[in-house]
Amino acid sequence: MVVTAPPAPSLPVALPPDPNTRPPRWVVPAGACDTHFHVFGPPDRFPFAATRRYEPPAAPVEHYWNVQKITGLSRAVAVQPTAHGFDNAAILDAVARSEGRMRGVVCIDETVTDAQLADMKAAGARGARVSLMSDRTGSTAAIESQLARIEAMGWSLVLHIEPQFFLAHEDFIRALPVATVIDHMARIDPGAGLDQPAFQLLLDLLGDDRFWTKICCVDKISTRPQARVEAGLPFEDVIPFARAVIARAPDRVIWGSDWPHGNTFTPGRTPNEGDLLDLVAEFAPDDAQRRAVLVDNPARLYGFD
Repeated sequence: MVVTAPPAPSLPVALPPDPNTRPPRWVVPAGACDTHFHVFGPPDRFPFAATRRYEPPAAPVEHYWNVQKITGLSRAVAVQPTAHGFDNAAILDAVARSEGRMRGVVCIDETVTDAQLADMKAAGARGARVSLMSDRTGSTAAIESQLARIEAMGWSLVLHIEPQFFLAHEDFIRALPVATVIDHMARIDPGAGLDQPAFQLLLDLLGDDRFWTKICCVDKISTRPQARVEAGLPFEDVIPFARAVIARAPDRVIWGSDWPHGNTFTPGRTPNEGDLLDLVAEFAPDDAQRRAVLVDNPARLYGFD
């Protein structure tokens, strides 16, 4: 009798990005930077990790460069997605081919050697991303084990965290010795209001020059549908929160698109980059604020000339 192995469990398949990127209704400033986009594959060159939680959409860097051309963005930071685990080759390849217009934020653990870290820095890596999330691995112990090496590289830390962990680990976060970007505004719940404890903690941390925040992933934070309403934009419930962090720390807020929005499975929730940049105009109503968020702040944090 021939015995065959059971089929591998199927993974949820993420939706592709919106193929019809439109330009924003305003002209973004020269040097505008998207500080959070992902590269997925192509898997024949850059295989996905066996530990991935979903099947990502096709998202080679060439497709992202087309998004930049349409929107007017000229700089970007490629952030390592969980689908590639600790193999940062895909994003570092994108950075190497960008002619200085991109930087990288990598994921590391004890398997990454000091020599590999130095090579990553030489290749354009300027930060490391860590997580305290309910849907992926990560712990304060794992972060602590890498802090000295991150500090030695002169890198910032990108902390991806949910509100409950943000509050539970407040003391740990306050003690972080490196510049720390609170990713996605700590994934606060817009429906809980500006006074919710997690958002108040974020505002308090922004009083310390070590802490930054990234306005990003608004499609996943928002409780409102993507569908455009009459004379409005999607995800408008995020606007008061974005304005509040900009008012609190105008020199330490950055923006990211989260293209290609890989961890999206519900039709109608994948945003268009034109809409996302039109929201930036609402987050930062005057030109000086927009330039700070899109140009000056990311240039200082990630070392763009």
